[in-house]
Formats: sequence, structure tokens, C-alpha cells
Amino acid sequence: MIKQIGRATIGFESAVPICSFASVAGKKEAEGPLGANFDYVDTDPFFGEKTWEKAESTIQKQAVQLALEKENLTPEQINCVFAGDLLNQCIASSFGLRDFGIPLLGLYGACSTMAESLCLASIFVAGGAAKCCAAVASSHFCTAERQFRLPLAYGGQRTPTAQWTATAGGCVIVGGAPKHCNVRHVSIGKIVDLGITDANKMGAAMAPAAASTMCQFLQDTSTTARDYDLILTGDLGYVGSDLLLELTKGEGYNISAVHNDCGKMLYYRKGQDVHSGGSGCGCSAGVLTSTILPAVNRGQYHNVLFVATGALLSPTSTAQGESVPGIAHLVHLQYKEK
Repeated sequence: MIKQIGRATIGFESAVPICSFASVAGKKEAEGPLGANFDYVDTDPFFGEKTWEKAESTIQKQAVQLALEKENLTPEQINCVFAGDLLNQCIASSFGLRDFGIPLLGLYGACSTMAESLCLASIFVAGGAAKCCAAVASSHFCTAERQFRLPLAYGGQRTPTAQWTATAGGCVIVGGAPKHCNVRHVSIGKIVDLGITDANKMGAAMAPAAASTMCQFLQDTSTTARDYDLILTGDLGYVGSDLLLELTKGEGYNISAVHNDCGKMLYYRKGQDVHSGGSGCGCSAGVLTSTILPAVNRGQYHNVLFVATGALLSPTSTAQGESVPGIAHLVHLQYKEK
């Protein structure tokens, strides 16, 4: 049964099981602190393909295939896949997943896409619209640089507030056989825009949205930060994370003791020259599927808030001097005995 709680939160009377998940990463991500956790790593930035865009499609294809194999599932057993990426018309998702023959709902939530897809997959399963759904997201450093910034051959300098787009992806299969990790609540974020126009300060642009969604969820559920083992934001990086702590504290919620950020976890800040940390759909997708979900399944965490954040900009909006709107979606992950 699905129940609306407060303004933006949806609760599931019977927690929705996560039966399988898989992570894929590139060379730089494998060299970071979480490198040993990824299911599949390819040191070739092209992933055996001829273009970076095709490489990103391969990331999604590989993630879905691995998640299916882990649970001995076939594509025919997946009723719907929710997938997205950073590219125009979400071509990494559509080209990467076309051979599976699974009904597809393509998404664009920028870097919040992993949480957005997981929210929708959980709602479909909990509501009886599907028995099994897949949630998928990816990004690739080279495809993002080509589309949003400067050609790599240009050799442009990055500002200290800039973040490194992760070459990674992940797939989560919702429904199926019960496991320890379940989805208990989801919360849909609203667009928050404080007028930041510098596309190299995405962490600062997204932090207000993360604070908004998180505080709304805590208010809706009458809980506090102390009720959770981990509150994990998606790719705010170091600048955005500091701002988030200030914003939530101003709203009466001190989350500093339990907060971490995927953009801070994925790389070594000093040794890997990522400036303010990681970003991209694959950043939160990769961290979630390689590290967080396994930890919940082990019982290391019993209650986790996964809050992936996105900057809803495009090259066109940036060129026209538009601000960078932010959005964040929340998924409450809960450990449960089988």
C-alpha cells in the first residue's frame, strides 16, 4: 500500500525489496577509495567502443546485465526500466538498453537521476503496476566535457570549485525476491533556484535543493538526523556539502554527525586532482550500488537517506546567462530481516 505523508513524501506500508544491484566504473574511479567495491572496471575510457558516447551506453548495458545475472533474472522478468544520463535526448540510456527489449521510461534529473529512477521504480512496484523494475543511471567524464564544457583537446583550466564528472554507472532492481535492503519511503524534490549563474559551482547551486528535500522529509516523517545511520547526498562535493550543513542547521537540523557525500567519497581529493570532488549521474549511482547498498545488506547501516542532487542546466541555458536550478530526490533505505 502506498501512503502520502506530508507534502512530498510517499511511504510504503510493506517495504519495497531491492533484490539486486550492480556497479560499473572507469580507471580513475577504480583508483579511488572505493575502487575495490565495483563489480566491473574497464581501464579503457572507450570501454572497447569507437566513441565516448558509445562507451557510456556500454556502461549502462553492463550494469543492467550484471544486475540481472546476480539474481538469475532475464530481461523478460523486468516490467519496466527507468534510466537516464546527462546527454542530449538521454542517448546513453536509449542506445545502451535497446537490445534488452525492456519497456523504457527515459528520465532526465541531471545528477539526481539515480534517486529519481529509484523513486519511480519503487512506486511502480509498491503500487502493483509492476512486479520488478530496474533503475539505471550513468555518466562519463569525456561525454560530459564535450557537451557541457570545453573539448578535451583544448586543455582548459578548471576552477577550484569545479567537480570531476564520474565515468561510472549503476543499476538497481526493485521487487523480486526479498533481501535485507528495502525502500521504505521516497520523497520527490522541488526545483530550488537561488540565482547562481556559474556552471562551475554546481555544488553551491544544488545544496539548497538538497536542504529543501531533506528538511521536508524530516518534517513529513517527524524524524531527526539522529534517526539515521547515514544521510548521503549525491555529488555536492566539498563546497556544496559545507553549504548544505549550514543550510540545514539554519532550519534546525544538525546533520553533520551522519552526513557524507558521494562526490567526496568517490575520489582521493589530493591525489586525484578532482578539485571540489566528483559529480555526474554515475557518481551517486556508482557509490550507491558499489558501497552503500552492500553495507545495508550486511546490516552495517539500518536506516540510510540517499539524497541525489541535480543541476538542471544545459549548454544553451548557460550561454544565455540563465541561472542554475537545482533539484534533489530522496530515497529512504532500510535494513530488514528476511
